[in-house]
Amino acid sequence: MRRLLHGAALSLLLLAAVAHAQQTARTHPGDAAALKEVFAKLRLPLSAWDMSFDPCTGQATDNTGIDNNPLLNPGIKCELCTGTGNTSVCRITRLELGQNYLTGPLSSLIGELTAMQYMSLGINALSGPLPKELGNLTNLIALSISSNNFSGSLPPELGNLAKLEQLYIDSAGFTGPLPSSLSKLTNMRTLWASDNDFTGLIPDYIGSWTNLTELVLRNCRISDKLVSIDFSNFTSLGLLDLSFNNITGQVPQTLFNLSSLSFLNLVSNNFTVDSSSNSVLPMGWMCLQHDTPCFLGSPESSSFAVDSGSVRSISGSDGPMYEPDDASLGPASYYVAASYYVTGAPTWGVSNVGRFMDASNGSYIIYSSQQFQNTLDSELFLNARMSPSSLRYFGIGLENGNYTVTLQFAEFDFPDAESWKSRGRRVFDIYVQGERKEQNFDIKKAAGGKSYTAVRKQYTVPVTKNFLEIHLFWAGKGTCCIPNQGYYGPTISALSATPSTPLNLK
Repeated sequence: MRRLLHGAALSLLLLAAVAHAQQTARTHPGDAAALKEVFAKLRLPLSAWDMSFDPCTGQATDNTGIDNNPLLNPGIKCELCTGTGNTSVCRITRLELGQNYLTGPLSSLIGELTAMQYMSLGINALSGPLPKELGNLTNLIALSISSNNFSGSLPPELGNLAKLEQLYIDSAGFTGPLPSSLSKLTNMRTLWASDNDFTGLIPDYIGSWTNLTELVLRNCRISDKLVSIDFSNFTSLGLLDLSFNNITGQVPQTLFNLSSLSFLNLVSNNFTVDSSSNSVLPMGWMCLQHDTPCFLGSPESSSFAVDSGSVRSISGSDGPMYEPDDASLGPASYYVAASYYVTGAPTWGVSNVGRFMDASNGSYIIYSSQQFQNTLDSELFLNARMSPSSLRYFGIGLENGNYTVTLQFAEFDFPDAESWKSRGRRVFDIYVQGERKEQNFDIKKAAGGKSYTAVRKQYTVPVTKNFLEIHLFWAGKGTCCIPNQGYYGPTISALSATPSTPLNLK
């Protein structure tokens, strides 16, 4: 369900048209009326769906798959047919509208599609509150509404979806607490709820979701202690991301004992660091907590420079020696580097969160053999780190004072010559020390519409707690699937931080 379909064109190959002349079934009248109203509210172009044909005929009822088929997006599948011959009536069980940049509110009549099992509305620009009538879809198994512009809180009626196994609500615009009614969703296997303005504590009822395989609550503004959840119940949990919240206390030992856990990200919280945590968690994790960065009050360095994606150090024309960053980072992971000059002392770190959608081999490091323009250091741009969601670099153990942060970018695979590949567009936000410096930053646009051209951004920022954070964040804008599936999100070629004023070095 997470595999939202490519929506490059809204030219639907009408699922009913193929067999209209020989149709032996028809759509349940209530489903047909609801579908028409939903499409009208979403401002779906008339060319995308011809409602003069009966939806539940042709490819909607045969074995044709609609996953990864751009010609059938928007698309539906119909099952649960009753009757025979011309009296057969079928229900709509699957609705695929993902990644079409649809606008407008979601009609409350969506709740009339009560046979629905799989619904994908993600990566659009839907707005307004989420209709409570979604709670009528009690046969729903998977629901994706991520990367939209909804407002308000999640309706408590979602707790009626007792069969729900997959819920994707990340980057959807929701606020308020997670409803207590979600405690009834005991079949839940996958919850992605990151990047919303939720409030309150981690719900205790998550501990009863013993079938969980993936839980992502990254950057949700939640606070609590993890002792409220018995992680020993999660025998199938493979991915856990609670990073960038306000969680306190110690990390439970039961979490460390999960043999199924492949990805764990707890950075940027307020955990209590002790010897038991350090012996189990990856080295350096304690350096990336809000209140306990390494060398707080005892700085070890006054600068750092990183060549993102590189495997060897490079001397830059601007002075710094750029250290390699070829760390293998997956969907929820981080790396804290040992200093090139001070053995064993971490001076910088990198954290990635997010999984490339619709890409079986989404790349976190990209390469090019081209010669880059507008730079004396073309070698710095041969590699770059790319993230599908959130990429952060950290300066650790820095002397306090004002620093000049230099970020270097270049676009790779969107050629200047007009072609379908040139339609690609990468857009993301840049934060330094928690302050947004660039919104909707487009590398190619900043380079005057040219690829393979270096772009430098410089900012002067204060370091007050021996800790510096650079955050590149994808807010769901730009293309996703050009030149191939899973090619989007922030990317950076190199970065450095040097004192902008003399520091009082010890």
